[in-house]
Amino acid sequence: MKTEENMKDRIDKKEKTKKVKKKRTGLKIVLGILGALIALIVVYSYFGGLGTGRSADVSEFKKYAGTVSDIELPDDVRIVALGEATHGNREFQELKLDVFKVLVEKYGVRALALEGDFGGCEVVNRYIHGGEGTAKEAVDEIGFALYRTKSMEELVEWMREFNEQAAEGDDIRFYGFDMQRVENNYKFLIEEAKANNIPTGSIETLRKVDEDYASDEISNEEMYVELEMLKAEFDKLDKKDGVFGSHLADILLQNITLGEAMNDNIKSVRIRDEYMAANTMWILEREEERGNMTIMVSGHNGHIEKNGKYTAADDTSVMGKRLYDALGDKYFAIGTDFYKSRCNLPNSDGSRSNHTFYSQDSLAKASKKAGYDIGYLQFDKIPLDSSLRNDIDGNISHGSLGEMYSPLMSLLPNAYRIKRCPSQTYDAMIFVADAHPIDIR
Repeated sequence: MKTEENMKDRIDKKEKTKKVKKKRTGLKIVLGILGALIALIVVYSYFGGLGTGRSADVSEFKKYAGTVSDIELPDDVRIVALGEATHGNREFQELKLDVFKVLVEKYGVRALALEGDFGGCEVVNRYIHGGEGTAKEAVDEIGFALYRTKSMEELVEWMREFNEQAAEGDDIRFYGFDMQRVENNYKFLIEEAKANNIPTGSIETLRKVDEDYASDEISNEEMYVELEMLKAEFDKLDKKDGVFGSHLADILLQNITLGEAMNDNIKSVRIRDEYMAANTMWILEREEERGNMTIMVSGHNGHIEKNGKYTAADDTSVMGKRLYDALGDKYFAIGTDFYKSRCNLPNSDGSRSNHTFYSQDSLAKASKKAGYDIGYLQFDKIPLDSSLRNDIDGNISHGSLGEMYSPLMSLLPNAYRIKRCPSQTYDAMIFVADAHPIDIR
């Protein structure tokens, strides 16, 4: 009897051992699957997919690509627009100076207009013409944190050094075409009014230029009326005397209109791009009066595209499309993209941090594989029988990062990628292989 009981115990123990082993094996399988899924998610999140996408024909790319020094402008170009795929990468800031140098030296361009506050950029303009202070102090006035970098200081210092050696009338000017800041615009408006013996009305007393916002004693509607009256006074002057003050008033009127539309995203971006296009044309006209027929502008790719719209409606065209509609082929757009970007972006709490993204742009990948840290490709140089036409004439993925970060961007790559036809969107593109984050002071 005991022998039978012992046998039964041994069998039970073996069965229990088997069950335990099965459970352990099953747990290992589950853990292995979970581990593989986590690894897959990590890879997917890092690369924005399971790889960095296809590459355009590298040998063909090498035939027609070059460097920024190879830029060739067609005859009669009036505006050269340089885009940036991100605001948060050092290389895209450095390209402003690299491209501007080429345009200054090869094409006699003498004006750069930036996606920055008009009044703040006027501070920079005065500095590069021998004004007091430092380049650091000047760029701080442009109005956006992303410009408080060494790269922007170097751009401004180069301009100042150029002007120190320039013949009379051959100097460089610096402009802004944005209207989202007000303090410097109010300061210069009051300064200009006094210089022309124009009464400033309630603006000087109710608008404190050292404060962030207008006094509660005056409404936007009242301020709008005051600004319109000042603008009318400037418009009565000779064009030479009144044009600057009139435009300052315009910028402030634009700011009020934009502010009132901020609760409607589509309306606000439409208004902003409409105003930026008008301000750019104003800058072009001022330079024409000086005998300079071409200017360079710089802003995000999304603003300088030749065919961009926020919606299907025509009145939501971006700045670049509005300029292209006005100038046709006299508007020359250079887009940019990255293969890999370690981008500095603002978080929801106002802090900034660096994050990695891949564009999956077949041309950017070919540029990297061809050995270019920064490669330039001008589309009119590529013959119709080149295999590159499949890429520049088709819809391909471009990286596009603004001043915003969300963790969802790592899991949803379409949040930072857009499909564009390069040849319809730009006239040329610059590709950065590995873009590094800006270092904001």
